[in-house]
Amino acid sequence: MARGVLSFPLTSFHDDGSLDPDGFRAHVADRIATGPGALFPACGTGEFFSLDEDEYRTVVTTAVEEAAGRLPVVAGTGYGWAQALRFARIAEEAGADALLVLPHYLVAAPQEGLVRQVERIAAGTRLPLIAYQRGQVAFTADSLRRIAALPNVIGLKDGHSDLDRLQRLTLAAPEDFLFFNGAATAEIQARAYAAVGVPAYSSAVHAFAPEIADAFFTALRNADHKTVDRLLRGFYVPLVELRDRRPGYAVSLVKAAARLRGGPVGPVRAPLTDPSAADLADLKNLLAAGLDLVGASL
Repeated sequence: MARGVLSFPLTSFHDDGSLDPDGFRAHVADRIATGPGALFPACGTGEFFSLDEDEYRTVVTTAVEEAAGRLPVVAGTGYGWAQALRFARIAEEAGADALLVLPHYLVAAPQEGLVRQVERIAAGTRLPLIAYQRGQVAFTADSLRRIAALPNVIGLKDGHSDLDRLQRLTLAAPEDFLFFNGAATAEIQARAYAAVGVPAYSSAVHAFAPEIADAFFTALRNADHKTVDRLLRGFYVPLVELRDRRPGYAVSLVKAAARLRGGPVGPVRAPLTDPSAADLADLKNLLAAGLDLVGASL
């Protein structure tokens, strides 16, 4: 998976909020055509939190069909372990290759509880699991050793950006354990993550501008720091500043940018809201500038 950008596709909805399976299929096919390292449907960017089980089945099944074995499909699952296993069974039936275990809902928990949550999910599915630490989930090195010892727990996605803690986790893990940079707008911190042995990262930008995402990935892989800095200054940092204007923009701005490029993704579902007219105008200008940096057009 470290050989290409990790793609987190959007889930397409009609204007009335209902699922748009045809739009999603087209969106996924377009993402796959750009050659990502893996596909992660029904995760945070894909609004997993707003999908019911039937919709989830449609989304994961469609992603598996479009991938057709060409790249791994890692479906999201989450909430409490009992509900997570309901989604896991659906993902198994749909043919997913692995699961990304999203942070559990609402409550803070001690390390023993975090470990038991992963243990219960791992015991109830045959699929490989990647744990996602973000929000109220943050593993210690001892806890990571325990979950990494489970036969089907293969990796950890990190969204905390605590590099001291992350370095301790990488040193505590087995040599073949996978680590992913899952920070919001992960490209901003990609060099820092790579320095502690975590080169793979998720890219929300790939959902609407694979030209930019791929150009950044290639520059980073080739240690082309001039290009990395140019893309950070001219696109990624301004994008983060725009994202931080309103809660939920980490998803709704991505969806709005995809719509600006003609993507059949539709609006976000509540509790998220689409960008304001002023923010949408700024997004359009920024997107055009970012595409210009890589020789592409809106």
